[in-house]
Amino acid sequence: MPKIASQAKRLRIYIGETDHWKQHSLYHAIVTKAKELDMAGATVFRGVMGYGANSRIHTASIVDLSSDLPVLVEIIDSEEYINKLLPYLDEMLEEGMVTIDDIEVIKYGKKPPKR
Repeated sequence: MPKIASQAKRLRIYIGETDHWKQHSLYHAIVTKAKELDMAGATVFRGVMGYGANSRIHTASIVDLSSDLPVLVEIIDSEEYINKLLPYLDEMLEEGMVTIDDIEVIKYGKKPPKR
C-alpha cells in the first residue's frame, strides 16, 4: 500500500455541546466552514466527561440533567489552510480554547492526495 509522509498542522477547537453559531450547533458551523474553505478534513469528538475554565464537571451520566458535554473539533491540514480558518473562529467563538500543533502525517491509500 503506498504511503505519503508530510508535515502539517493540527488545529483543535475545544467547545461545549450546547454552543451555537447563528442557528446551528457551533461544531456543525465550524465543520461546514472548513468544508467551504476546501480543507483536507475535520472530525468532531464528543466527550463523555470533562471540565473547563469554569471548573464545572460535565458528564453523560443519566443523573446529570445539565450535561453540555465537551466537544473537540480536530482539523489536520497545511499551515496555509489552518490560517484561512482562524479569522472565522475569531468571529464564531464566544468561549472555548484553540490549540495548534506541528505534526507529521503518514497517509496510506490508493488515491493520491487532492493537493
